[in-house]
Amino acid sequence: MKTLLIQIKSLVIVVFVMNATSLNAQKAETPDHNYELGAKINEMTITEGGTVVVATNDGLVGIKPGQDGLLFNFTDYGRVKPEELNFIPRAPYVVVGQTGFGGLQTKSAVIDYMSGKVLFSTEKNGWKAIGMSQVLMPSNKLIVSGQRRSDEKFVQAVAIYDLNTGDQISFYAFKGTRQAMGTPLVLSDGVIIPTTKGLMKIDMTSGNVLWENELKYIGWMVADDTEKDIYAFASTSNKKNTKIYKIGANGASTWADERKVKGNVSNFQILSQGLAVVSDVAGSSSTFGAASESKIALLSASNGEDLWEKAPKTKGYVQHFYIMDDGILFGIKEGGINKISYDGQTLFKKPLKTGENILTMATTPQGLIYITSEDANIVNLETGDQVWKKPLKFKRADVVSSDYDKKNDRYLITADEKLYSIDANSGTSELLAEAKFEGKEDPTSVEVRDGGILLASDQNMMMLDWNGDNSWHEYKRAPGKSAFGAILAGVTAVAAATASASASYEANMTERNRIGQYTARGDRLNNLSAGMSSAAGASVAEMLKRFKATSATQDAQFVLTKLDDGVGLVKLNKDTGEVEKEIILKDKKPEYQVDEFGGFLYYKVNDKTIYAYNLNN
Repeated sequence: MKTLLIQIKSLVIVVFVMNATSLNAQKAETPDHNYELGAKINEMTITEGGTVVVATNDGLVGIKPGQDGLLFNFTDYGRVKPEELNFIPRAPYVVVGQTGFGGLQTKSAVIDYMSGKVLFSTEKNGWKAIGMSQVLMPSNKLIVSGQRRSDEKFVQAVAIYDLNTGDQISFYAFKGTRQAMGTPLVLSDGVIIPTTKGLMKIDMTSGNVLWENELKYIGWMVADDTEKDIYAFASTSNKKNTKIYKIGANGASTWADERKVKGNVSNFQILSQGLAVVSDVAGSSSTFGAASESKIALLSASNGEDLWEKAPKTKGYVQHFYIMDDGILFGIKEGGINKISYDGQTLFKKPLKTGENILTMATTPQGLIYITSEDANIVNLETGDQVWKKPLKFKRADVVSSDYDKKNDRYLITADEKLYSIDANSGTSELLAEAKFEGKEDPTSVEVRDGGILLASDQNMMMLDWNGDNSWHEYKRAPGKSAFGAILAGVTAVAAATASASASYEANMTERNRIGQYTARGDRLNNLSAGMSSAAGASVAEMLKRFKATSATQDAQFVLTKLDDGVGLVKLNKDTGEVEKEIILKDKKPEYQVDEFGGFLYYKVNDKTIYAYNLNN
């Protein structure tokens, strides 16, 4: 797997505080593109598709890499706050939502940031307020429920829109005081809608109600492949537990009683052996109160009863959860890995103890490799025995990075300023090198190159030969503490990982809870392409093209440093350490963002202007 990191370095966003006086006194290098936004810039975001979305005092602006002029300038809602933006993971859409009285969205719009088109808005599509809206991928649809405007007598309704065109596909108006709540389930022959009076299945083409039942307060639903078995989830009144119901294709309950599980369901999968359920329980703050932990259960699909006499102990929250041929493998955030068969028997001889925060769990020819913030090892997936005689241990590191050296058949792990080598066959480990980086930095990445092993951080690059000896070391001094802000990596990916159970169930159905191979493509790009590959549309195709292309950082690293003519960005060759490009910003406290995948620098020159530099040239 290409360089596993606690940070996912696809996008690196470095934010600085502006110094207006110095900006007016100096002028940056001539850019490839100059964007005049006409309003004060408040925030810049590089999207997964590469488009830069800029929040200004007037609204929202889109900048397409390599394209002159603005892609779009959305000013309908005036100033947009960061919390009013929702970038849909693995999709080319940003949703703008401004909330009014009662938590309802009185203004909402969906913008395709690849084409610049506004596909939906409450005003254009006749909505007074929206209670629920959800982008459905990979079907590329938007489902909306809420209150219509006065010309429709403020009726409560639900509608579905095609996000390829923005056209309304179907519409249904509720009768009486019934209102939609929760997340609807779109099926091949209709939509099941949770309402204040129960579930309704509606043929959205004809508007006919196909069936109704009295299951209230349903939050979300899941159907099996046949759409004949449907599972509905509702939180209890105290929000601490979850009720699970099963209904048939006609809406009738097929279990005698609902199944109640402790906590909130965070993972759910329909298997031939039963229903795998993970629920998270919030512990008590009192000394003798219940602990915070996940519960794992396997329920009978026929009656909802627990198939295991004794649930596996977790003693923490489930961080990794994988469906295997012979059972369920899981890793705990607080430390620990275990495996249980579908008949409830523990497959490991004993629970495996690990360090906290399991960063990586992946398969290798020797077994399961795990890497935490404190240790690493390979485990026999049948017995749980450790393959390496001793786990590789290190201090609790802020960043742990690893890569596989195919040429020498070994794993390379860097932590605590040290580079360790582990023979893939024997499991023997050795300290290959100690990296002495300048500027009080530690290595944050390790990468196997054709000519050796590259260690890198923000300001340092060091090439080692296969024996761990230093071939070259480049250090570019930082411009000073005042010029550096927080480095935020993988923001979009983190947001995707914390999506609700219902949303995650819809995405990438065939790959859910399947463990990957350590030598597979990098996690982030693999997940993005897999999640989008079955979706249609020109904008999705354009995003896929970006991720199938070669990353701008495959052979180069971008570093902010102090140059002879002022502060600037340099492009360093990963194989030689040589400077391939310099861009002088002439700003002691620059504010900028680098799209390291696409290879563009976006520099905020003043309150209303952005310069773009193509780093690929």
